[in-house]
Amino acid sequence: MTATTDPHKSAAQPAPLTWWAAEPRRFERDQREITVAFPDLVYDAEGAGSWHGILPLWPFDRPQPTHLTDWTGTTGLHVLMVYRQAYPMVPPHIFPLDPVPEPTEWTQSRWHVNGDRTLCLLRADSLWSGRESVVDLLLKAAAWKVEYALMKHGAITQMSDRGIVEDDCFDHFLTHPSAKEPTHHSILATPPDTARDRQDAVSEPSC
Repeated sequence: MTATTDPHKSAAQPAPLTWWAAEPRRFERDQREITVAFPDLVYDAEGAGSWHGILPLWPFDRPQPTHLTDWTGTTGLHVLMVYRQAYPMVPPHIFPLDPVPEPTEWTQSRWHVNGDRTLCLLRADSLWSGRESVVDLLLKAAAWKVEYALMKHGAITQMSDRGIVEDDCFDHFLTHPSAKEPTHHSILATPPDTARDRQDAVSEPSC
């Protein structure tokens, strides 16, 4: 008997290609660079992949200011960096988990926070070509906590454009104790929604 093929039977759909399967050298590069620069971060392979943990408080190429911890506390930013399947064409999302900006701060450019509570670390999409090291974004995230502390203490009213990774214009504040108590900040109680990876791979930053 000759076998027949049912024309109405749909063929099995191939599994979608993950970014790390498409870019294995980039995956290996990120694993190596992040592990060296931020050994306290932990990788999670679920979804498009993510890194989470606490960044160093002052991982910059200049001496730590004398009274930094009076402003920031003794620990760095607790962060979640979530890849998108379009990576490295698009940068990952970086969520601050502690501290978490207040909802009223999410869409104000002076706080460098997007409306989805991810950090706005690039002034324009054109500054990310896909060849940059993701370590540079994590350094900017570490710097964001310091500037956030300065904002909360009322020392500044606008975060810097370049960021303190390479700009020491705010360092002088940190060489003296703060004269003002910080306003309230939150700790993230629920995990951020990362499902938008499927819908906003090329969205513009809001800050």
